[in-house]
Amino acid sequence: MTRTLITGGLVITAADEVHADVLIEHGRVVALAAPGTQEWTADRVIDASQKYVIPGGVDAHTHMELPFGGTFASDTFETGTRAAAWGGTTTIVDFAVQAKGESLQAGLNAWMEKADGNCAIDYAFHMIMSDVNEATLREMPKLIEHGVSSFKLFMAYPGVFYSDDGQILRAMQVAGDTGGLIMMHAENGIAIDVLVEQALVRGETDPRYHGEVRKALLEAEATHRAIQLARVAGSPLYVVHVSAQEAVAELAAARDKGLPVFGETCPQYLFLSTDNLAEPDFEGAKYVCSTPLRPKEHQAALWRGLRTNDLQVVSTDHCPFCFVGQKELGRGDFSKIPNGLPGVENRMDLLHQAVVDGHISRRRWIEIACATPARMFGIYPQKGTIAPGADADVVIYDPHATQVLSAETHHMNVDYSAYEGKTVTGQVETVLSRGEVVVDQRKYVGHAGHGGFVPRGLCQYLG
Repeated sequence: MTRTLITGGLVITAADEVHADVLIEHGRVVALAAPGTQEWTADRVIDASQKYVIPGGVDAHTHMELPFGGTFASDTFETGTRAAAWGGTTTIVDFAVQAKGESLQAGLNAWMEKADGNCAIDYAFHMIMSDVNEATLREMPKLIEHGVSSFKLFMAYPGVFYSDDGQILRAMQVAGDTGGLIMMHAENGIAIDVLVEQALVRGETDPRYHGEVRKALLEAEATHRAIQLARVAGSPLYVVHVSAQEAVAELAAARDKGLPVFGETCPQYLFLSTDNLAEPDFEGAKYVCSTPLRPKEHQAALWRGLRTNDLQVVSTDHCPFCFVGQKELGRGDFSKIPNGLPGVENRMDLLHQAVVDGHISRRRWIEIACATPARMFGIYPQKGTIAPGADADVVIYDPHATQVLSAETHHMNVDYSAYEGKTVTGQVETVLSRGEVVVDQRKYVGHAGHGGFVPRGLCQYLG
């Protein structure tokens, strides 16, 4: 194992910004020191002058190879984690899926098999519970023991992933007793299905109607209901992909009461809107995801929530489907468009653009993209920071470079970019994963199988 020294950069963590040299050995950070104050020797020296030295990103919400709507997400664990590395993310937390009638363990085993030997960066798993029953409730503590400590439930997608309020309450009760964290897709799926059916009867079949039927009030209602069920159960709650200002208000009200309620949003809700869903010639299908894109006026509430800590995490919900052959399944019926957007490669850059635009500070950038997701899902300080003892997941970031986001240059296995033509300031230059260089001066030098499974502890914001 080589000894690496990173010199001359501005080290930025959630807690601090300091010019420091960083010494890495045996895959971990071993020391930081003021520039030039230590006469360290190293096998490899990386000059980070005029650059940022930041922790590798932790994307706590990805869906590699997810089956959905008769097809599969187009990124495999190999292509998706390679793209993540290109974008400065060094750990993903993906979702293992329990099939109806099967055990949680069987679902976890299936996803472990997909990922094992294929990942360019480290990975962990949440567990999607699509069949809450006596047997699966008993399995929850066993999964926690094996490092899978969060469980996703859906108030949407009746007949697929949907759980009713009774099932949700019972899973929350187990989480409350064991320290597990319930993650909630908060949309009123029963009501949405009625609105979908009515829209199609009226001949409203274009992609923009996907956003119109999945109303912001139904996201807010489900968020409110999930919070109250968690209060009854004595359980913490993490609401995924928050997109509507009314849902942010529900989270803020709960947090003002001191409740252990957390919220995540995604770059698509911060940078895209219903204007994209309305693009002509079926182009809007590229932007179909759930929760849906909202009118632009919702963005201010999301940015404000990130600044006030009513929203704590920005993840991608990376779930790509190609426009040709996959999104096209919904021509003539928006309800058949596979739900999901590509983004795992773009998150760190888009959030740096938010720093440039004045929405957030540099330390808040690192907090919402690295440190907080690591703490939320029990892998801090192994991940999410640069400190002695931490894994040497380190990114050399050029804050002055400019780039144009495009499908022609991205590395995700999908035929379009949700941010096509957008110019952003800042670019990943070099990426280390556990001390091993995987991207070197904008050249990929990593390999499938370098990434390993990371068992997670409990949420570090509880107790």
